[in-house]
Amino acid sequence: MHLEEADVLVVKTERASARALKIAGLVLLGAVSAAVVGVILAREQMVRHRQDLFSQHPLRRLAALGYLRSHPNIDNVLLLRDYLAWEQRPMLRKRATGVLGSMERHLTEPEAAEGS
Repeated sequence: MHLEEADVLVVKTERASARALKIAGLVLLGAVSAAVVGVILAREQMVRHRQDLFSQHPLRRLAALGYLRSHPNIDNVLLLRDYLAWEQRPMLRKRATGVLGSMERHLTEPEAAEGS
């Protein structure tokens, strides 16, 4: 009878281990899913802000400039140069010039070049 209790204990331990593995797998799957959704949303936001940069609405263009200011990279420098050639409003041109200058300084700093 003592042997049967040991068998029951082994079965319970195996069930607990299997349950823990299932939970760990579900947590991992959830984390990967959340990361994928995050990447998709970030890409959509970037596309939306790039489109808003050439919007008919000046406030959308201003918001897009604010967003791009915090994302300095070569693609955005080129985009801002195109935008400056297109933009007619002096206030938005001045803002875009400041953002572009800030991006160019950030990208040409020695620390930025070494970190790439």
